[in-house]
Amino acid sequence: MRDLIAPIALHAAHYAVLLVAWWVLGRGALNGQMDTGWLAAWALLLLTAVPLHLFAVRAQGRFTVGAGALLKRRLLHGTLRLNSEEIRHQGIGHWLGRVIESSAIESLALNGGFQALVAMIELALAMWVLGAGSAGFQLAMLLVGYVGLTLIVVWRYYRRRFEWTEMRMTMAGDLIERMVGHRTRLAQEPPERWHDGEDQVIERYLARSLKLDRADLWQSLLPRGWLALGLCGLALSFVAGSPTSAAMAVAIGGLLLGFRGLQHLVASLSSLLGASIAWSEIRDVFNAAARPQTHGLPEFAARHRLQPAMAAPVVIEAHDLTFRYRERARAVLRGCTLQIRAGDRVLLEASSGGGKSTLASLLTGLREPESGLMLAGGLDRRTIGAQGWRRRVVSAPQFHENHVMTATFAFNLLMGRSWPPSPDDFREAEEVCRSLGLGDLLDKMPSGLLQMVGETGWQLSHGERSRLYMARALLQGADLTILDESFGALDPETLDECLHCAMMRAPTLMVIAHP
Repeated sequence: MRDLIAPIALHAAHYAVLLVAWWVLGRGALNGQMDTGWLAAWALLLLTAVPLHLFAVRAQGRFTVGAGALLKRRLLHGTLRLNSEEIRHQGIGHWLGRVIESSAIESLALNGGFQALVAMIELALAMWVLGAGSAGFQLAMLLVGYVGLTLIVVWRYYRRRFEWTEMRMTMAGDLIERMVGHRTRLAQEPPERWHDGEDQVIERYLARSLKLDRADLWQSLLPRGWLALGLCGLALSFVAGSPTSAAMAVAIGGLLLGFRGLQHLVASLSSLLGASIAWSEIRDVFNAAARPQTHGLPEFAARHRLQPAMAAPVVIEAHDLTFRYRERARAVLRGCTLQIRAGDRVLLEASSGGGKSTLASLLTGLREPESGLMLAGGLDRRTIGAQGWRRRVVSAPQFHENHVMTATFAFNLLMGRSWPPSPDDFREAEEVCRSLGLGDLLDKMPSGLLQMVGETGWQLSHGERSRLYMARALLQGADLTILDESFGALDPETLDECLHCAMMRAPTLMVIAHP
């Protein structure tokens, strides 16, 4: 709260000092008393305004940086709270657009908010100054009415900008999806169809851009219109009566202060309305951070962790599970019941679309069943907590749902454990990699485990990625490890090597494969 109050108070003090400085100068000039004392007082007040302005900008910057950091943390927290179905139904382009809009809302909202506060201070001072000048009440009411007209014009600009932003987001998403699928398009799509529909989209975007530019033009003319209207009103008061030169000077000063206030008002409202448009894109992610999460009773769950001395305890069991995707009326799983004990080696086979991966996502806690009961070590999810459940059951998802991060090979291996890793973690990671047949890869990479991989790093083959995903799951040391179609890209010899490694390192193992 102090970081917010400080810039507001400093801005108010800055404008108060400027107002007093020009009052001193005007009084001395109009009274014919421009001696050294008046000039010294005016210069001293102006010098006082300089550090006040610097301190105000510094306090505003400090608040902006702090608020921006809080917003980014909240959005990251909300992103991690989204479930897989919410992410699955939105493309990469849409999510990149959200990232762009999150940066926009940070700059637009914070800067626009401070500009709005400055505009309110300036307009309030302008009405007070106008009230003290020639035709004071009439000019002050004229300023109030002109502010209302400004709000109407800015609202029209908001509607045009909303339509333009919607079109821009659609184009950006489509472009990114085309870039992601560029290799597929090169191989499958005829060259003459690569740009189908682009002209129509660009034409619609251009039409909305022209409407936005016209609205922006009218908006930019508003402060200048106030000067013209105010001078006309001042001229009428001059013709109707015989105001003093002091009253005329005060009125002109009020007009100029109102002009500056309207400039800041238009700029701040444009920023705030732009922020509200960006907010509509990130609102769901922001609100997701407040979703309740099952923390469970970690101390109680830790005391009831599976013990090696126990004779084949039940690692996980499910009773009458039912699950359906929200866009489907038919349940993917219905009445599913299973029990897996410590040391079991389970092979799950079914045809495509049979629910194998769905069952794996339920067992690992990535999805929640529509009905039924699941227990891990005899404890339900509420007792263990969401994080505790995922520590007990881990999986290597299918290739299209798994990713190689643009980071070191070691980070991609050990991201499921504590970071930074210890020397023992590095040794275990290398041992697992060599057991999975990745020894030649480690020897080829100049930096070994510290080699950068990913889109901009060392390029891994399909089979190398599959083994990286397996190593990532095995290194987490969970009670149950699920490998979802992890062996499809491997030759028979490498498959046997990897299967042997998984069976040796996983206390309990489930392998999902096609028949």
